[in-house]
Amino acid sequence: MITVSREVRLLSRPVGLPDAANFEIAEVALAAPGTGEVLVKNRFMSVDPYMRGRMYDRPSYVPPFQIGEVLQGHAVGEVVASNDPGFAPGDLVSSMWGWREAFVMPAAAVEKLPALDGVPAEAFLGVLGMPGLTGYAGLLEIGQPKPGDTVFVSGAAGAVGSVVCQVAKAKGCTVVGSAGSDEKCEWLRSVGVDHAINYKTTANLLQAVRDAAPKGIDIYFDNVGGEHLEVAIEVARPFARLVECGMIANYNATEPTPGPRNIIMVVGKSLKIQGFIVNQFAHLRPQFLADMAGWIADGKMRWEDTVFEGIERAPDAFLGLFSGANTGKMLVRL
Repeated sequence: MITVSREVRLLSRPVGLPDAANFEIAEVALAAPGTGEVLVKNRFMSVDPYMRGRMYDRPSYVPPFQIGEVLQGHAVGEVVASNDPGFAPGDLVSSMWGWREAFVMPAAAVEKLPALDGVPAEAFLGVLGMPGLTGYAGLLEIGQPKPGDTVFVSGAAGAVGSVVCQVAKAKGCTVVGSAGSDEKCEWLRSVGVDHAINYKTTANLLQAVRDAAPKGIDIYFDNVGGEHLEVAIEVARPFARLVECGMIANYNATEPTPGPRNIIMVVGKSLKIQGFIVNQFAHLRPQFLADMAGWIADGKMRWEDTVFEGIERAPDAFLGLFSGANTGKMLVRL
């Protein structure tokens, strides 16, 4: 029986880019599971860009993390002991109880993972988890791709962006993706992206996107904001759809950042710009899992994980999101 667990707590609120001093590792005792409870040992935990917003003390669509308390995030783990008839030792489960090695919670706080041939459990933190549903739902529900459309994706080699690229290809679209290294661009081409742009080395992002999409773009899936959003507005065709998923370029800003200088073009081009939160599309999860399982079986959906080892590396993994240290999903193996 596991009786002790380590966890990561928020020690102080970051100002600008977070650093290791904003976190602390603590050890806690675990009781045996009571009636209706399970003891779970986490195998993998997720770190995600949206967590930066929860480190501010401000109202949002999710409550802020509290100083001195364990951080929360998605995780997959194994039931070690159960006092609930719905779970048995060895069951693999997902939960929002990441940033800790193990926990005791009511059984209702975890979900048993479905079994998919050849798919590891940690895929339910990425391609089959929240990031995958984010890309799938945002593209299909807001972007509404049609065969022949041109789709521009920023942060294309990340956990969300890589799903968007491949779903767009499965729907018969031409895909232009931007990423921050030649290696990431090479991986994007290997999964079918038609034009991959290294935005860190290109001399002119606008010209690079124009060269890749000379007739303009029909959909922009935004994970970055900033210059990428400005470029997308510039090259958008009339009635293009701009899907606003994230703007990681602004997450650590200490002052309000200027909006796109060409925002007036939204009017003349009749553009649709819509932001969203993945929870708004939770009802699509059964169809999402069915579609993704089919694409995975057909070889139309591939993914990469970047894995840090040990709970003590969780802050490093989180900080790595803001320097582009990950290809695909950033995970911590516990």
